[in-house]
Amino acid sequence: MIIGFDAKRAFINRSGLGNYSRDVIRSLHEYFPKDQYVLYSPERSTELLEKKYLKNVEFPKAKTKPGKSYWRSFSIVKDIEKRNLDIYHGLSNELPFGIEKLKLKKVVTIHDLIFLEIPELYPFIDRKIYHKKFLHSCKSADKIIATSEQTKSDIIKHFGIENDRIVVIYQSCNQIFTKPVEETTAKNVLEKYNLKNNYILNVGTLEVRKNALNILKAVYYFNIKTDIVFVGRKTSYYKELKEYIDTHKMNESVHFLSNVSTEELAAIYQNSKLFIYPSLYEGFGIPIIEAFSSGVPVITSNTGSPAEIGGDAAIQVEALNSKSIGIAIRSVLDSPELAQNLIREGKQRYKLFDRETVSNKLNNFYNSL
Repeated sequence: MIIGFDAKRAFINRSGLGNYSRDVIRSLHEYFPKDQYVLYSPERSTELLEKKYLKNVEFPKAKTKPGKSYWRSFSIVKDIEKRNLDIYHGLSNELPFGIEKLKLKKVVTIHDLIFLEIPELYPFIDRKIYHKKFLHSCKSADKIIATSEQTKSDIIKHFGIENDRIVVIYQSCNQIFTKPVEETTAKNVLEKYNLKNNYILNVGTLEVRKNALNILKAVYYFNIKTDIVFVGRKTSYYKELKEYIDTHKMNESVHFLSNVSTEELAAIYQNSKLFIYPSLYEGFGIPIIEAFSSGVPVITSNTGSPAEIGGDAAIQVEALNSKSIGIAIRSVLDSPELAQNLIREGKQRYKLFDRETVSNKLNNFYNSL
């Protein structure tokens, strides 16, 4: 087969959609090297995606940013048609306009519909653009991949897509999290970021839906003396968190890290005492499986995809109830036996998201088309 990918995110996004795109590209090259993979992107960088995956890459002729954006949404169709692809797969929620006229099989991965589920988080114009692009992609695709049952139900609810046109294929995570970090490397990372061992960890963009404020409230009201480390890009929500930290004199125990490399993040996961992810809404929740594969106890929300992905291997809490979060944190910190059970269950559950398992499902899906 010759499979084309919208690979923009693989080249420019360090988290989320970028991680998904890179992992799909890497794993298919590894497990199914006989197929041919063509990457389409308006940007080229080997900083995030290694050179060995760049044998077949199409870039736009346009030099300007508007020109590149137009190419990705419209004129890319001409390049796709010339390649005589069997399948074109939009890895990050989008298919170009006009692709519906081509004879090849069309696939799009929809990661989440947060802009429809929590619209207040997005400007009006952004919601309109996303709605047009996502709806077009779902209508144009022969099949849609949803990264969770939660996302599948949201697609049906908001776009009226038929159930049998949507296939749920979970995503995996970077293999680096499954490998023990060398002691010297871990020590250097902790020293670089001025961290002590055995902290509470949260990973993800600092925005309202990630619910970091209720983590802080839980730690304060339960008088938990363990440090908290937040890894992720700051948004305006950070001001609210900082105000709470200053008011309650928590500055010494709370750490905010950003622009952390994947190698450093692996060390940060593996040296944490527990991972907490009480998100209000996710399309998948990749940090949960990063924590599972890192051998860290997980606490997450009891609704939506976090509950789906965490399953029985995680303690599930009421996301908006800081008391529920506090009880869960205290129970893990106070019980080494519970922590070990969660670690063991997490590693077992990670097998659902193992790179080889996910790659086989994706390849079988391609062949079914």
